[in-house]
Amino acid sequence: MANDYYAVLGVRRDADADEIKKAYRRLARELHPDVNPDPETQERFKEITQAYEVLSDTEKRYRYDRGADPFGPGAAAGGFGAGMQFSDIMDAFFGAAGGAARGPRSRARRGRNATIRVEMDLAECAFGTTRELTVDTAVVCPTCSGEGTAPGTHPQTCDVCGGRGEVSQVTRSFLGQVMATRPCPGCGGYGTVIRRPCPECDADGRVRTRRTLKVRIPAGVEDGTHIQLAGEGETGPGGGPQGDLFLEIVQRPHPIFERQGDDLHCTVTIPMVAAALGATLKVDTLDGPADVDVRPGTQSGQAIPLYGQGTAHLNSSGRGDLLIHVTVETPTKLEPEQEALLRELARLRGEESPPGRFAPGQQGFFSRLRDAFNGR
Repeated sequence: MANDYYAVLGVRRDADADEIKKAYRRLARELHPDVNPDPETQERFKEITQAYEVLSDTEKRYRYDRGADPFGPGAAAGGFGAGMQFSDIMDAFFGAAGGAARGPRSRARRGRNATIRVEMDLAECAFGTTRELTVDTAVVCPTCSGEGTAPGTHPQTCDVCGGRGEVSQVTRSFLGQVMATRPCPGCGGYGTVIRRPCPECDADGRVRTRRTLKVRIPAGVEDGTHIQLAGEGETGPGGGPQGDLFLEIVQRPHPIFERQGDDLHCTVTIPMVAAALGATLKVDTLDGPADVDVRPGTQSGQAIPLYGQGTAHLNSSGRGDLLIHVTVETPTKLEPEQEALLRELARLRGEESPPGRFAPGQQGFFSRLRDAFNGR
């Protein structure tokens, strides 16, 4: 034999197809003209390509092993320059033309995702709710059922590519003739053509419509929460699968409560006497009115917690807390009788020096009132 193809590829004579392909891929990466453009490397690349063409073909390898000309009469047209397809080289490098699937591509593609904003009150966010949402979206065309053709017709096989979705073209290069494939210009790579488009969707396979969707929104969502509804988005072209629908929660401001995580905060103002003597207040909560005990001596700025009266925890049990922040109201104007009573109280407690005056640093009754009013 003029050439020892097994030695050219560096494989044993009993090597299987996978070993031969791996050896060719390894050498082709080293000797490809794009990597090593010198003339000797180009000749070497031609040798390994010819060896691979022979040993990767069952019939040619059989003839070669028996001393016959693998490119002689009865054999397929031989030699890389005689018609070895460019896709075969891509197979050797990457497998199946770089991993891309051959043949016609489907007209059906996945639809786009969609996002809609849902405004909710604080109570709805805290406890969850069910909403009926109106969505403008794309759905499967009822006239053609997603096929894109007029009623009674179907896509027809492309005359240019015969349904393959691709066409081959032979070009000449320094390696000889190279056969490359590209998407068919007649059908765009689909393998079929639509002669009579659907009058309803104009061959898109879908139409836009408005539909109503009933959605259960879980307890504990807050402003900015996103909820994914799989398969509720737009239908894809060609009747393809639907995308997803995302709900973006927008929580409306509440006139009383401020939310921080799952805790709620509010502020109540109580009279000075109630803070000093204690009292029972009726306050609003998300669960309705509730009685809150204010302990005697409560200072301005203190917080009274109501445990478990906040919003529900998202995707878990339990609730946050409600914290009631107290502001003590100090009177700004007193009647003479009221002022006299307060002075008498201060005198009985021994907290006031000469009437209306306080010693430096003395923290008497009125001083504490002043401090409470100033938030100290």
